[in-house]
Amino acid sequence: MLGPTYAEHARAAAIAGHAVAEVGDFDALAEADLAILVNPNNPDGRVVEREKLLRLAASLRAKGGLLVVDEAFMDVGPIEQSLAGDVGEGGMVVLRSFGKFFGLAGVRLGFALADPLTVQRLETQLGPWAVAGPALEYGLRALSDMAWQADMRRRLAAEAERLDALFNRFGASVASGTSLFRYLSFADAPGLFSVLGGHGVLVRHFTERPQVLRAGLPGTGTEWERLENALAAWASRRKDASEETAQ
Repeated sequence: MLGPTYAEHARAAAIAGHAVAEVGDFDALAEADLAILVNPNNPDGRVVEREKLLRLAASLRAKGGLLVVDEAFMDVGPIEQSLAGDVGEGGMVVLRSFGKFFGLAGVRLGFALADPLTVQRLETQLGPWAVAGPALEYGLRALSDMAWQADMRRRLAAEAERLDALFNRFGASVASGTSLFRYLSFADAPGLFSVLGGHGVLVRHFTERPQVLRAGLPGTGTEWERLENALAAWASRRKDASEETAQ
């Protein structure tokens, strides 16, 4: 696993009997029999270039290995870096989700793209009724509505830019992310997490990386106002603490 990243892939691999190791070096993935990465990554939005992934897939394929790329956030990512059109070469599987960009987490729907032999093996394991009919209908309509997708990408990009400006105004600079979430990394992340929580704003805090926060986009005008008030309270508290230290 190329980490830090979404934890469920490691859990599922361990349940399947694999010895799982999280590595921070992309090149180390070539040593595995099964290499998994999320692209764009969750929670920091890191993107690995398609050409690097293709070289890795070729290396794994040559020894009977497999590359799995979770592209759950590629709908708002740089689509030119997707491996969706390359899976026919074999040795790679691309995973896609409807729970992120399409906001359909409740239907528990996703799909895998792979070469015909791998698809056949997956279908045999999953059986003929892996997904409910209504969920399939939702998915087909979502994928076919290209106008909605284009409009939503523009809207999300604008809202992500607005959110960055708001965080930056109060001294919480955004490091990276996607247009669906923003990734912050700075020393007082625990303090901001606490103040936001006190104002009814929930962001993701990582116990193993206390300096990191992941924030989604506010959904309404009231939520934007609540976030702004919380950030103002946090900035005021930091100013007071700084002045006390100076005295």
